[in-house]
Amino acid sequence: MGRNDISSMEGKARIVQEHVPGKQITIAHLIANPDEVLYEKLGLESSPDHSRSAIGIVTISPAETTVIAADIALKAAGVTLGFVDRFNGTLIITGTVSEAEAALTAILEYTEEKMGFVGCSITRT
Repeated sequence: MGRNDISSMEGKARIVQEHVPGKQITIAHLIANPDEVLYEKLGLESSPDHSRSAIGIVTISPAETTVIAADIALKAAGVTLGFVDRFNGTLIITGTVSEAEAALTAILEYTEEKMGFVGCSITRT
């Protein structure tokens, strides 16, 4: 910029905004024994034999990492994918309480240790 360009900007604030996603998992939550209505409202299939007695929820940034997390969850435990949103970073899994917990643990361990993500604790209700 020349001198005149600078003086013409005096008194004006210029704001540049960028979206730079962090490498983080912000939620890893396990819902043990959810009510049937929760399955219905989320569009998930439950099972009468209680083989799907838990719901695991993960939010990840950058969002594309959700695909990797889904793969890790499926390989780590006998969970079923309920929802994978690679645009907003949401993953929902279903399985037994122990399967869902194992899948969430595997996702956190892999992303933290191999990918340098900032993780969080698994919360539970």
